[in-house]
Amino acid sequence: MPTARRLRYPARMPRLPAIPLKTVLRNTAEIELWPAALLQARGNAHARLLARARRVLRRKRDGRYLAAELEGGLYPLVPMLAREPGLSAARDALRAPPPHARCGLEHSGTLPLHRLHERLHALGLDADAYAARSGLALVPEPDWLAFAGFDRWHRPLWLRIDAARAWLRLRTAARADGIVLEAISGYRSHDYQLGIFERKRARGLSVDEILAVNAAPGFSEHHSGLALDIGTPGEPPAEESFEHTPAFAWLTAHAPAQGFAMSYPRDNPHGIVYEPWHWRFMPA
Repeated sequence: MPTARRLRYPARMPRLPAIPLKTVLRNTAEIELWPAALLQARGNAHARLLARARRVLRRKRDGRYLAAELEGGLYPLVPMLAREPGLSAARDALRAPPPHARCGLEHSGTLPLHRLHERLHALGLDADAYAARSGLALVPEPDWLAFAGFDRWHRPLWLRIDAARAWLRLRTAARADGIVLEAISGYRSHDYQLGIFERKRARGLSVDEILAVNAAPGFSEHHSGLALDIGTPGEPPAEESFEHTPAFAWLTAHAPAQGFAMSYPRDNPHGIVYEPWHWRFMPA
């Protein structure tokens, strides 16, 4: 066990808004349905609309707000909303009963692996060859996710509901022992992971260089809503130095009892760099 550095933690944690765990993100292949209260307004016009809206349709590819669900129906936020890819599926999700009424709070369905092989091919990746080489499997996205509080930057943290409950228990148990755990990131869509690759390729990195650090789109545990990156105050996010903190020592000793396991230890068989910050909830 590495020698733990002593960190100073705030004497009092800031209070978070009392938003119930059953607040959900409904998910479709191309559009997410966000609770309006959890979105930041982008200008005064958006602020007025979000104050009245129940949900907002948000394009997964670039995060653009497409429409606000008001009492009288959908209010378009982009021109030619009717031509937006995936709008029909998003409308169906709006009309669907609440997830807990449909399938119980412990479960979610999954989305089809929508156009994923085609998009990987555009990156120069063969999905079957990558799966055989890495030992990783394609990971479908959940069709809904639960709000699990906020991450370090006060962004909403989305996880599958069993993982959300486990994360809140884990964080509470750590705090009782004087350890502060912060979420760095949770659920990521296939589109989000594709964006990571596209931005890094634009900076001149090769696909092989990116794959040493990031799983290929469609193969990341973050797609499942079961994985999250964990940090602690005073420590940079997603750095190997996290292993020298009291937070990591506490996780190593206590996270398994809460159902969490570190996915990528040193010399893992998937060829992914050591990630002491990346933990996955393992449902019973």
